[in-house]
Amino acid sequence: MSKDDVLAVIPDARVRATLARLHALADGRNSHLAAKFAPYLPRLLMKKSIPWQKLEPQMDDEFIAIGRQQGVYCYMLARALGARHVVEFGTSFGISTIYLACAVRDNGGGIVIGTERVVTKAAKAREHLDEAGLLDLVDIRGGDAPGSLTDLPQPVDFLLNDGFSRFALPVLQHVAPHMRRGAVVVSDNVAIFPADHADYVEWVRNPANGFLSQRIALDRGTEFSVRI
Repeated sequence: MSKDDVLAVIPDARVRATLARLHALADGRNSHLAAKFAPYLPRLLMKKSIPWQKLEPQMDDEFIAIGRQQGVYCYMLARALGARHVVEFGTSFGISTIYLACAVRDNGGGIVIGTERVVTKAAKAREHLDEAGLLDLVDIRGGDAPGSLTDLPQPVDFLLNDGFSRFALPVLQHVAPHMRRGAVVVSDNVAIFPADHADYVEWVRNPANGFLSQRIALDRGTEFSVRI
C-alpha cells in the first residue's frame, strides 16, 4: 500500500499529482528537520519549552508540512463545513494550502488567505499552487502574523493554525472575531510542543472565549476547536 493511497479522496488528478510530488520532497527532508530539533530532544521529552527564537531561522528552508492524513482530514472537514473563506497560519511551501484551496474550489469557490514570513517560501508556495491549478483561489501574504492577516473575508469558516508556537494564540485571538458560529480551528503541533502551547490550550478551552475545544488523535495530537 502506497503512502499516497490516502490522496484518492481528492477528486482532481492534477491536485493529487502535485501533492504526491511535494509530500515525497517533504519526506526526503524529514531526517534533516529532525536533526535541527535533536539538541532540544531532552527538553521535548520532559515537555519543556524550547528556544523558538533561536530555532525559527533554521526552518527557513524546511517544508514543516502537514502529513497526508492530516491534509486529507482538513480537505474533508472543509468540504463538510462548506467552507468558502479559509485562513491559514504557516503556509510554508504550500502543501496544506493546496488541500484547503482544493476544498474551497470544490465547495463552489472562495478564498484561502495564507501567511508566510519567509519571502522565498511564499514564492515557491505560489508556484506549487499554480502547478495544482489552484492559484486563483489563494492570497498568500508575506510577513509576520497576525499583522499580515488584515482585511479578512467575512465570515471565516476555517482556520488552520500551523505556524510557530509563540504566534498560535495571537493569531487565534486575531481571527476569532471574524469567525462564524460553527467555524472550526485545527491546530497542529499542540501535543508535540505542549509547554509552548499551554497558553493557547488554556485560552481556547475556556468557553468564555467562545470555543469548545479538545485534543483529537490526528497525527501525534491535534487541537480541534469549534466556534460557539
